[in-house]
Amino acid sequence: MIAGFATRRNPLLVVGFAGIATGLLGGLSPREMLASFGEGFASSRSVTIFVITLPVIGLLERYGLQEQARRLISRFTKLTTGRFLTLYLGLRQITAALGLVSLGGPAQTVRPLVAPMAEAAAEKKYGTLPEKWREKVRSHSSGADTVGLFFGEDCFLAIGSILLITGFVNTTYNQHLEPLHLALWAIPTAVCAFFIHGARLLRLDRQMARELTAGPGAADASAAAEQETAK
Repeated sequence: MIAGFATRRNPLLVVGFAGIATGLLGGLSPREMLASFGEGFASSRSVTIFVITLPVIGLLERYGLQEQARRLISRFTKLTTGRFLTLYLGLRQITAALGLVSLGGPAQTVRPLVAPMAEAAAEKKYGTLPEKWREKVRSHSSGADTVGLFFGEDCFLAIGSILLITGFVNTTYNQHLEPLHLALWAIPTAVCAFFIHGARLLRLDRQMARELTAGPGAADASAAAEQETAK
């Protein structure tokens, strides 16, 4: 598996061949390996449910979902990219803390809605964005969704990670740890994550103001300077 990922092979093929190799080393017959794959898929089939939403999202994008999102964000004159992403970060944390972890996500929310709205907030002030900054805004949009979900979901009692920790500790160390205790201790971490990552998002506004208002070549000059510093 390590060799497959190191050589940048298809992850699905790498995992599949790794499973087959493990089964052969464990002395399983082809029928038993196929049964193991089937049982594993059946027990975790809910993970693939997001595939159902992809055609719907594709149709919505085809009929102007991103354009409507850009038009909506352009009505808020004082809403910058950093402020918008900070608001989304807080909303994502709150919804994840209430157990609504599937409400957002890169495929169903970030790509069709959040990223275009963040780009529109920047284009409203600076015009057409350079490709470097367009990709940077998109990456920050995805990062806000990931950080919000990661630190927000642990505040929910019935999330898988909380139940896994409590089950492992209670079984291994003969403790009586309640999910509520872990969820309560996750709240300060989530608050700290919001302020730390929110500061990074607001700093994005200052970076854009410094580079994009200085002229069309300022961003390229800044990137070249960063590369020279790295060398």
